[in-house]
Amino acid sequence: MIDWTAFGVSLKLAALTAAILLPAGLGLARVLAFRVRTGKALLEALIALPLVLPPTVLGFYLLVSFGDASPLGRLWTALFGHPLAFSFSGLLAASVIVNLPFAVQPMQRALEALPPDVREAAWVSGLSPWRTFLRIELPLAWPGVLSAFALTFAHTMGEFGVVLMVGGNIPGQTRTAALAIYDRTQAFDTAAAGAMSALLLALSIAAIAVVYGLTGRTGRRHA
Repeated sequence: MIDWTAFGVSLKLAALTAAILLPAGLGLARVLAFRVRTGKALLEALIALPLVLPPTVLGFYLLVSFGDASPLGRLWTALFGHPLAFSFSGLLAASVIVNLPFAVQPMQRALEALPPDVREAAWVSGLSPWRTFLRIELPLAWPGVLSAFALTFAHTMGEFGVVLMVGGNIPGQTRTAALAIYDRTQAFDTAAAGAMSALLLALSIAAIAVVYGLTGRTGRRHA
């Protein structure tokens, strides 16, 4: 039997993670694409770190940072009356950090692919930087934004290691679809584990199709 409650937690987590990272990641991507020169490689490396760190290592450091022994954990408990670790709030914070490269990198590449003379022509025409962003940069970089959303959403749905380390496995709160698959496998309920795995597989294939479709369209447009 599929654990729809766990899928609901995953969908909520993925939607909130994408909602936070799309505007924040777009701002960071724009800074990296157009403004940062000194130290850009180091900043890009820090953003990409979740891609290469083992999930358990990243999850351990986040757990330590969110725990009651840390200043952040104590402050959170004092303000909200519950711990940050092993809560949905902590799980969301960890998910935002883990998915940062999946959101920033596609949008940064899309912005960097814009011809410089397009932005310069907008400025010469009297558009402010903000109006240039809204009317010129964002429409042209829209495939990168959609790719960032697809990758962030799909990766959040399937994340396991960091979710287990930071959120635990609390039913209805932090038990996601990936953790439910693990539980079903441990209980030798291969039918339920297979059904939930098939749903996540279909979601991953759809996300990859969106990304490659948008990438191909963007490449043909700039060819």
